[in-house]
Amino acid sequence: MSPILDVRNLQTHFFTKGGVLKAVDGVSFQIGAGEIVGLVGESGSGKSITGFSVLGLVDAPGRIVGGEILFKGQDLTKLPANEIQRMRGSRIAMIFQDPMMTLNPVLRIETQMIEAIQTHDISVSKEEARQRSRDALGLVGISSPEERMRAYPHQFSGGMRQRVSIAIAMLNRPDLIIADEPTTALDVTIQAQILRDMRRLSRDTGTALIWVSHDLGVVAQIAHRVAVMYAGRIVEQGPTEKLLKKPSHPYTQGL
Repeated sequence: MSPILDVRNLQTHFFTKGGVLKAVDGVSFQIGAGEIVGLVGESGSGKSITGFSVLGLVDAPGRIVGGEILFKGQDLTKLPANEIQRMRGSRIAMIFQDPMMTLNPVLRIETQMIEAIQTHDISVSKEEARQRSRDALGLVGISSPEERMRAYPHQFSGGMRQRVSIAIAMLNRPDLIIADEPTTALDVTIQAQILRDMRRLSRDTGTALIWVSHDLGVVAQIAHRVAVMYAGRIVEQGPTEKLLKKPSHPYTQGL
């Protein structure tokens, strides 16, 4: 079966006054439907920039200078910005570390979720969009979703806000979700619940998931495969259990 995403020799560089920073320097990996791949490394290793590159979210002075990002066989690096934007949130979604990067503080949750659906599919009625939103909140473990939809983001705890942003990412049934350290700010209990929920959602919906994290322990709980990044490159990758039991690269051993 062909992979959902096939990243080949990706290079994303930042052009600064001090010189060229090779944030991503020849990264290659694949991910299939329903698979979870952990992208692990310390701060500055290039893991988040790899995720942002896939979604076309790298701002100046950074840009993709080489390689291919094949999404269902289509090279995203060759697409115009408006086509990438149409894919974002519908076929590929992102969950950020800070849920307030997804949520608008002055709009009710219901308004934001309905808008997220109708922006990508104008044929969906408001009532159908509302029902899908209710279902999505229920899927991520938010009780009384009908009632909570009418709340504002500030009326939720940090863990609940993150669940809402995960629900929004799932709304349009994307083929791929990129999660950028989404549980870092949460306590261990909430973190474990969200990891379980995400693994179940990926399995039940067939959505592929790239889980970006600096924490190998977190990735061990969710990922089928792990790719370890250091200085803009993947230094080791393989099945999670095998890689954790017998890491071959000194950097992985250190992590």
